[in-house]
Parts: sequence; C-alpha cells; structure tokens
Amino acid sequence: MAFGRSSRTGAMHAVSPVEPLTLKILVAGGFGVGKTTLVSAVSEIRPLRTEELLSEPGIGIDDTGGVEGKSTTTVAMDFGRITLREDLVLYLFGTPGQDRFWFLWDELAQGALGAVVLADTRRLADCFAAVDYFERRGIPFTVAVNCFDGAERHPVVTVREALDLDPEVPVLLCDARDRESVKDVLVGVVEHAMSLARARRRSLTAGG
Repeated sequence: MAFGRSSRTGAMHAVSPVEPLTLKILVAGGFGVGKTTLVSAVSEIRPLRTEELLSEPGIGIDDTGGVEGKSTTTVAMDFGRITLREDLVLYLFGTPGQDRFWFLWDELAQGALGAVVLADTRRLADCFAAVDYFERRGIPFTVAVNCFDGAERHPVVTVREALDLDPEVPVLLCDARDRESVKDVLVGVVEHAMSLARARRRSLTAGG
C-alpha cells in the first residue's frame, strides 16, 4: 500500500495505487522481417516465442530470398511486454509471417489498439498483405522499415509511395535489434492510434 503526505493532524492517508492502462499492439510483416527480434529487443519480461525449425514441407513455400541464414520461423505468435510509462503498459503480439498461418491473425487482432507493420526494403512486397489486412479492418498501424545491415537505404517518401499508403500512416526507420529504436516505433503507434481515436470522437460529436 502506498501512502500520501500526512495531514496537519499527523494522520496518514492511504493512496490507492494507480492501475496502469494496458494496450495491445500487434507486430506484423512478412517472413523473416524481424518481428521476433523486435519483440525480444524491447520486452521487459522473457518473451514467449513459438519458433520451430524450418522444415522440408516449407521448401518452395517459404521465400527465404534475402534471409538465407534464417533457420526458424514463428508458428503461432511472439509475446512480450513493455512499460512505456508508470501508467502505460503495452502487450506486444508478434504475428506469424507465412501465408499458411494467417488464420491466426483474426484472433490475435481482437482488442488491438494498433499495429506495427515491419518492412524490409529488400522484400517490400512481403508486407503488402499486412498493410491490406489492417486497412480493411480499420486498425491503426505504423510502417517501420527495419534497416538491415547491408540493405540499401530508401527515403521514407519512396517507401510510402511503393506501399501506396494513406497520407496519415506514419512511416519510420528503425533497427529491430535496438531497444530505444523499437520504443520510438511503439510510441509512434500509440500516438497515431490515439490521434485517430480523438478525430473520430470529434467527428461523432460534430455529427451528433
């Protein structure tokens, strides 16, 4: 139990601890784009992973071009948690990247405030499906370009045009291995989602 300042009579007044606001954020994108790395880099708890070794049935189905060294894949989800402020906690759910696991996305997306679509400029088309998924369901999202070592750097405006994004969708550059870089992306997602929510409330108020 936390306690506040004493009154002039010397009595101590109990202060109820503030329950933090908890928000659910999805981390999506194509196969091998760095979703597990991102969740692991920022999670303050030991992240839950559901990785399995790439198997023979995936040969010819999972496109490993550009990520030839990848030997495992997420088959259900990654899970982590980060406290952005004392009163704000994010629960992170990393989605599987392969087409054959997309049936899990609808369940993972339930109750999500927003999403990060992680992109690799070497395989930019791999995140088209994630962008389309969140646009169709009206889930706010931010595109985060994972700057892989040795990958060509492209201006944000070029990435935006290539993905045909709406003007209000934020596009950020990040390093999925770096905690502070990932935190900046997550803050951007929350701010974007909150801004859209405020705009909708204003629109409803004006229309009512």
